[in-house]
Amino acid sequence: MSGNVEEMTFEESLKTLEQLVNELENGNLDLDKALEIYEMAIVLRDRCKKILDESDRKVQKMIETSEGAKKEDFIIE
Repeated sequence: MSGNVEEMTFEESLKTLEQLVNELENGNLDLDKALEIYEMAIVLRDRCKKILDESDRKVQKMIETSEGAKKEDFIIE
């Protein structure tokens, strides 16, 4: 994996995370390599969550700004 995880976009992080999960699911790894990949997958998962949380805060701020102090939770249906 090239570059610093903190500099990766959401899409880059998610794509790399998916690749790592596929490697783990294949099961053709020795224990040390599997643990290394698992550790990196956790870092990438946390990066994706951080980006999503920041995006949610930005959207909430826009809603509050456009509608006064009203805060709405998003409901995914």
